Amino acid sequence: MPELADVFRRFAGNYLLAHGALILPSHRRAIADIMACRTEALGGDLWHCTTCGADVPVFHSCRNRHCPKCHGVQTKAWLEQRQAEMLPVPYFHVTITVPEQLRAALRRRQRDGYGTLMRTGAQAIIDLAADPKWVGGTVGVLTVLHTWSQQLHHHPHIHCLVTGGGLSRDGLTWRAAADGFLFPTRALAKLVRGRFRDAFTKLCPDADLPRDTRKKSWVVHITPWGSGETAVLEYLARYAFRIAITNRRIQGIGDDTVSFRYKDREAGHHRTCTVSGHEFMRRFLQHVLPQGFHKVRTYGLWHSSRRAHLANLRNVLMLSRPSPQPEPAPEPPPEPDTPATARSDEPGIADDVPPQCPHCRQRTLVLLRRQSPARPRGP
Repeated sequence: MPELADVFRRFAGNYLLAHGALILPSHRRAIADIMACRTEALGGDLWHCTTCGADVPVFHSCRNRHCPKCHGVQTKAWLEQRQAEMLPVPYFHVTITVPEQLRAALRRRQRDGYGTLMRTGAQAIIDLAADPKWVGGTVGVLTVLHTWSQQLHHHPHIHCLVTGGGLSRDGLTWRAAADGFLFPTRALAKLVRGRFRDAFTKLCPDADLPRDTRKKSWVVHITPWGSGETAVLEYLARYAFRIAITNRRIQGIGDDTVSFRYKDREAGHHRTCTVSGHEFMRRFLQHVLPQGFHKVRTYGLWHSSRRAHLANLRNVLMLSRPSPQPEPAPEPPPEPDTPATARSDEPGIADDVPPQCPHCRQRTLVLLRRQSPARPRGP
C-alpha cells in the first residue's frame, strides 16, 4: 500500500523547485523527516532472531508530529500523564469551528491566529461556566487544535474537554454542572466570536478581517460525555495526536496524481478524491504547524499553575463520590469532516524494540548492533 512518504518521494522535488525560498522551514523539515522515517537515513538497530535465524533491521522514527508513522509511544505516555489529572466528574466535549471568512487570515498568521483561537475559546468556556446561572465555578479545559477537513482543505477548529463542574471562587466548594447541560451553545458562539475578533485585531492590526465577521455565526457543539474518565481521555488522545491524513487513506499514486479516501458526511459513505501531486502536497503542508507551537493546551483547573491544588481536589472528589462503577462514555460525535476512527498507523511500537520477528512471529530477537544514521540530523 502507498504511504505519505511515497507521495513525497514522487512529488517533493518538483514542489520544492516550484516554490523555492517561499517554502517555510517547518514545511521543509516535515518533508525531509517523513521521507526519512523508519529508513536507514535515520539509523536504527539490527536484531537477530534465534528461532528462524533471520536478521531484522529496525530503523528509527523521525518523531515529527506530522508523520503518520509516529506517536504511538508518545500517545501512551501522554495518556499516563493526563490520567493523574482527571477528576472523577462528568465531562463535556466542546468543538468550536472558525467561520470560512476568517480562515484565510489565520492561515497567513498561523502562530498568532491559532493561539488566539485556543486562548479565547477556552477563556470563553471558563467565563460562561463561572456564571452562577450555569455552573458557578472554575472548570478545567483541555484544548486540541485541528486545521483540516476530510479532503485536506483548511478547516481550523478546536476540540475541548471540559469538566462537568467547577471550583467556587473561594476554592472551598465544588459546583457540579446540570445533568447533561453545561451552558447554551449560542451564548458560547457569540462570546467567542466577539473575543476572537477583538484579540486577533489587537494582536495583528494589519490582518484586514472582513467586516461581516462580527455578524457571522460560529459553529459550536457541546456534547455530554458521562463520567467515564478513561474512555473520555483515550478518545481525546486520538484527537491530540491525529494528523491531517493517515497512510491507510492513501489509495494510489499515479504519474501526476494522488488518490485518497474521504468520508462524505451528507451521503453517509466513503468516496475517493484524486488531485495532482502538487495540489496534494499543498493541501497537506498547509496543516504543518509552526515549529514550537503547542497544539494541546490546558486552562482553568488544568492549568499548570494549579497542579498542586488539583491533586487535593481530586482526592476530595474521589472520597465523596459513591462507589458504583462509572458510566461508560457515549459514542462520540464525528469530528467535522474527519473520521472518528482515524488513529496512528503504528500505535504502541517503540523505535528500537520490535514486538516480534516478522518472519516466524516469535519474540526471540536479540540485538546485534547499532546502525548509525546515513543522514545525520541537524538541530
